[in-house]
Amino acid sequence: MRLISLEKIPGLVIDLVYATPHNFTGKTVYPASAKAYLQKGSAKRLQRVQAALQKRGIGLKILDAYRPLSAQKKFWELVPDPRFVADPAQGSRHNRGAAVDLTLVDREGRELPMPSAFDEFTERAHRQFAGGSPEELANRTQLEEAMAREGFLLYPDEWWHFDDPEWERYPVLDLSFEELQ
Repeated sequence: MRLISLEKIPGLVIDLVYATPHNFTGKTVYPASAKAYLQKGSAKRLQRVQAALQKRGIGLKILDAYRPLSAQKKFWELVPDPRFVADPAQGSRHNRGAAVDLTLVDREGRELPMPSAFDEFTERAHRQFAGGSPEELANRTQLEEAMAREGFLLYPDEWWHFDDPEWERYPVLDLSFEELQ
């Protein structure tokens, strides 16, 4: 089983936040060489979402995709809350290469406003959060609808997190990014 690099999707912006210290851990978790990977079926779904959004003058920015189980363990040590971080004892959908964290961007690659920041572990991140500006709520809805049209499942506590509907058929992986290249 090979994970597919998302770099092949035209127009997709990739900014793996865990390859920088600008994330909820305050530390660099992934190596600088890390790339975004998903299972083949998940990547094809994502490519169709990107193509549809580009017709409307916007696109996707990938913040996280495949995540090694070893990284999941670090996250769990910091935030042992199953609403926001999967228990590594079961593995996460990210560890299977069947989940993606993303947001919307304009033609220049600038993020569109959302009700919360990425990895903000508050109720503002929940899909049912009714606060925020009309623009933020409209952007969140637009992202949800685009992803749902291609079959992605919406995670209720994080507006940025989407799962492949077939995630259960994939095993938990702990492959390093170097092993995937």
